[in-house]
Amino acid sequence: MTVNKVKIFPSAASGSIAAPPSKSMAHRMLICAGLADGVSTVRGISPSQDILATRGCLETLGARMEYDNELTAGCSDGIWAVEGCDPRMRIRELFDCRESGSTLRFMIPLAALSDREAVFRGSKTLLSRPLSVYEDIFQNNGLRFDRFKQDGDPGYGRKIKPESTTVKRPSNAQHSGYLSICGPLAAGEYIMDGSISSQFVSGMLFAMSVTPGMSSIRLVPPVESRPYIDMTVAALREFGAEIQQPDDTNIHIQGRGTLSSRDCTVEGDWSNAAFLLALGADVKGLDPESLQGDRVCVEMFRQLDCGFAELDIRDCPDLGPVLMAYAAMRHGAILHGAGRLRIKESDRGTAMKEELAKFGVPVQINGDDIRIGFGVRTPSEILDGHNDHRIVMSLAVICAETGGTIDGAGAVNKSYPDFFDDIRKLGIRFAEA
Repeated sequence: MTVNKVKIFPSAASGSIAAPPSKSMAHRMLICAGLADGVSTVRGISPSQDILATRGCLETLGARMEYDNELTAGCSDGIWAVEGCDPRMRIRELFDCRESGSTLRFMIPLAALSDREAVFRGSKTLLSRPLSVYEDIFQNNGLRFDRFKQDGDPGYGRKIKPESTTVKRPSNAQHSGYLSICGPLAAGEYIMDGSISSQFVSGMLFAMSVTPGMSSIRLVPPVESRPYIDMTVAALREFGAEIQQPDDTNIHIQGRGTLSSRDCTVEGDWSNAAFLLALGADVKGLDPESLQGDRVCVEMFRQLDCGFAELDIRDCPDLGPVLMAYAAMRHGAILHGAGRLRIKESDRGTAMKEELAKFGVPVQINGDDIRIGFGVRTPSEILDGHNDHRIVMSLAVICAETGGTIDGAGAVNKSYPDFFDDIRKLGIRFAEA
């Protein structure tokens, strides 16, 4: 269901529902399939905007994909057949990452395996997010890594010059910047800051797994969101990659030039299921032993149910907004390690502070700590989704108790396009405003 503004009426969720497929694992399995020799089958794909961005970039690398007709109609358990490619033989140049930070950071090293220029574009908020880890790697290896901006756009980088790239500027105004890189990136030893984003490590793991030779990655602690690195390693191993982790800061990869094709299924998504669990739904299809770090939501919700809680979200930053919403509906909380919320699709801590104020709940942000009050009431103003899927879904959780109208609700298409259809099945009442 595609909506822009929704009015949610006080209503209670009941019954069971299947967990949406994991966007994080779908990214990883599709990329592994796109790098494998032969044709792989990936089952359980939801066509969110982020996944479609990864599909498009894999096709730019040279992979070919076919998917069932039901998928295009919004089926959340689509089956994709993926014929892999050799990214070193890439002939296309333009990678459109839309608003997907995972896609951008996963694809940069893969695009750099070729000695041809690669140009990445995406939304302004996407291209303003940190890329310094890759910038350092490229500069240290004598490779080009240039950010550009369009004429008239304030912000980062330098203005693009007509002679600096062969790729035409996109006419769509939502694409307000470029990143131009050129390889080839080779096997070797890489030192990476682990405190910025695990997505950089995952991107290098993908690239080095299909680069002939021995590579090693040494992570400079602290390492943020370690479970996501473990998920990448698990996906690559499923497709035949040879990866060893002798300790928490060293990873060794024996690149063989390609991966092996597989028939695999995407597991249920703890990240998006957290919103359904916060509503009180019985969510089926979640693996309690999953590598997904966001499985801790169950224990965190339990702590919030029992009283004021102090929670550390360094390894599960995507839970930040829904934990803020749930804490406001219960007994309040302090979230520690919340600095990463500033560099998501929105500044999520600040965005939730603004919206919770409309519910009468005070929020204080002090460095990487966020203190949330409690005692929600019906908002007197329209709520703003901040073009952020997790903000919209968090606000919907509160509105199911208080009522309220959310503008920009269509942002859920980024990760969970069936969200409003699913909560309607659970008994949450709403109407398009």
